[in-house]
Amino acid sequence: MTLLGLFCMLPNAITLAMLVVGEALLQIQVRLEEEYLTETHGEVYLQYRRQTRRWL
Repeated sequence: MTLLGLFCMLPNAITLAMLVVGEALLQIQVRLEEEYLTETHGEVYLQYRRQTRRWL
């Protein structure tokens, strides 16, 4: 959200690139964490995932 705010305040190619790259990195990080949590907590985490959306 901070990068979106920065882009709204300073709409240019650099802040747009920062927004796009930041969002891509966030998506990658979330998927890596989900993989780790699945390996660490197994079925308990999988049950939690079924009940909870990715972005709360």
